[in-house]
Amino acid sequence: MTTKSKQSHQTHSQDIQDVLYAKREKIYPREVHGVFANLRVLGVITLLGLYYIVPWLTWDGRQAVLFDLPERKFYILNLVFWPQDFFYLALLLVIAALSLFFFTALAGRLWCGYACPQTVWTEVFLWIERKVEGDRPKQMKLDKAPWRWHKFRIKATKHAIWIVFSVYTGFTFVGFFTPIRELAMQFYTWELSPWESFWIFFYGFATYGNAGWMREQVCIYMCPYARFQSAMFDNNTLIISYDEKRGDPKGSRKKNTDHRAQGLGDCIDCTMCVQVCPTGIDIREGLQYQCIGCAACIDVCDDVMDKMNYPKGLIRYTTQNALMGQAVRVIRPRVILYAILLCGLFASLVYSISQRIPLELDIIRDRRALYQENDQGLIENVYTLKIINMDQQDHNYQLSVSGLPSLSIVNQAQSQNIHIKAGSVLSLPLRLSVDPIDIKKPSNTIYFKVMAKDNPALVQQEDNRFLGPRN
Repeated sequence: MTTKSKQSHQTHSQDIQDVLYAKREKIYPREVHGVFANLRVLGVITLLGLYYIVPWLTWDGRQAVLFDLPERKFYILNLVFWPQDFFYLALLLVIAALSLFFFTALAGRLWCGYACPQTVWTEVFLWIERKVEGDRPKQMKLDKAPWRWHKFRIKATKHAIWIVFSVYTGFTFVGFFTPIRELAMQFYTWELSPWESFWIFFYGFATYGNAGWMREQVCIYMCPYARFQSAMFDNNTLIISYDEKRGDPKGSRKKNTDHRAQGLGDCIDCTMCVQVCPTGIDIREGLQYQCIGCAACIDVCDDVMDKMNYPKGLIRYTTQNALMGQAVRVIRPRVILYAILLCGLFASLVYSISQRIPLELDIIRDRRALYQENDQGLIENVYTLKIINMDQQDHNYQLSVSGLPSLSIVNQAQSQNIHIKAGSVLSLPLRLSVDPIDIKKPSNTIYFKVMAKDNPALVQQEDNRFLGPRN
C-alpha cells in the first residue's frame, strides 16, 4: 500500500470514528405549517385521543377495552376473547405487517412520519417545549445562556410538565390491563401493586426518555425499520425528494431578480428544509435512511416558493423514475398483490369473528388406565371435559356422545342440564361405556357434542379416542 493510499485509508477511518463517537448535537426543529403539518396534527390528535380516551369508555357496565391478564379475558366492546382465540391476534399481526409493507412500497415511510408512537409522542413533547421555551431561536439562545434562575425556572417547568405527562401516559397504558377507574383510586391512595407500579413508571420513563431526550436517536440508531426499509423501495415508490435539476445551482438572491439570468436554480439556499427536519438531515443531499417521511420540508419549501413567486414542488413526493424523466407506475404488481392479500386477510378476520362461537370444548382422556370392565361386562373409559362459556350470558348445556353403536354416558342425568355461568369454565368428569361386541379395534374415534338449550347455534363438537380390547 502506498503512502498516499495509507493516508487516505487513515483519513476515512478517522471520519467514521468521528461520526460514530461524536457527541450528539441537539436538533431544534423549527415549527412549520402546511398541508402535511396539518395531517400530522390530525394524526397526533386521533391516535393520542384514542389512547387516552378509550380506557375510560364503558360497555354494558364494564370497561369497553380491557385486557384482563389475570382472568385471561380480553374485552373489546361486545366481544370477549380468550387465550383460545390467539389465532385472531396472530392474524391481526400478519395484517399489520402486510400493511407496513403495502404503505412502504406505495409511499415510503408513512408509518414513521405520521403514526409511529415515537413520532407521535415526540410531536407532543416538542409542542410543550415550544410553549415553555419559545420558538427555535429562543430555545437555542436559552441553551447557550449561563445557568441562572431564569434558565433554571424555564427548564424545570418544561421537565415537570414532561414528567407529569409521561407518568399519565404510563398510567393510561396500565389502564388497558387493570380497570382504569380502580387503578385511579389505587394511584390516588398509593395502594398500587408492585406490578402496576413498575409498569406505570417504566412506561412513563421510556416515554420521557425517548420523546424528551433521545428523539431522533431512536429513529436513527435504535429502530430496525430504518435499516431494512430500502428493501421495500423501488424506483416507483413515492418518496420525499429534492428536484436537483430545478433547484441547482443553489444561491441567495433578491425576490424580484431574474435568477435564471444569474445562472441560479430555484433553491435560494435558505436552509429552512434543514431547520424543520426532526432528524437534522439535508433533503437536498438525496434520499437518506434518517428521513422519517414527515414531509415538514415540503411544507416549508412550498411556503418559501410562494414568497418568491416560484412554482411549488421543489421538494415534493415523487419517485426516482419521475426525477429521471422516466415513466412512473405507482400502482404496480407488488402494490396490487399487497392490496389483495390485505383485503383477503381483513375479510377473513371479520368473517371469522362474526362466525365465532363463544363456546369451547376441550377433552382430556384419563391416561392412568387404558380401559376397564364394569360389573355388567361393559367397557368403560374415563374423560375430563373442560367446557368454557365464553359468552356474556349464563347458559344451560346438554351433552351427547356418538361414534360407536352402544356408546352411552354412565351417568346420563349429569349431561342433560349443565349450567355454566358467563365467562366461566366447568370441569366435568365423564365416564362412557360400550358393549364389547361393538368394539372392533383397540382404538375408536368417538364424538362429544355440547349444545346450549336456549340457543342451538351455541354448539361445539370434538373428537377423541375410546380404547378397548382387541376382538
